Amino acid sequence: MERIQAVLVGAEGVMETGGIINKIGTVNVCVIAKSRHVPVYVCAETIKFVREFPLNQADIPKEFLYRTSVIEKNNLELEHPDVDYTAPEFLTLIITDVGAMKPEAVGEELIKMYI
Repeated sequence: MERIQAVLVGAEGVMETGGIINKIGTVNVCVIAKSRHVPVYVCAETIKFVREFPLNQADIPKEFLYRTSVIEKNNLELEHPDVDYTAPEFLTLIITDVGAMKPEAVGEELIKMYI
């Protein structure tokens, strides 16, 4: 991490909190980056903005956690999640099709989208 100047990640979903749902392991990379004072940038289209309010890993909606085939079989306890939740305090900026914004601005952007 000493030589890394920035971390760039995508997102399966951008939550109303400003946090992101992305492939498992993203939160680990972001936590390490923050501890080394390396900025983390998220690239995601506004169509991925979701009106969900998870506070931690346990609050992730099951539609994000598991493949549809697993949900249909109702075998959730036998499967491992495909994604994790990265809280907004680990993110520096979210780069979207409408411009760049701080994670805390996602809620305002969602209001604009739904009005």
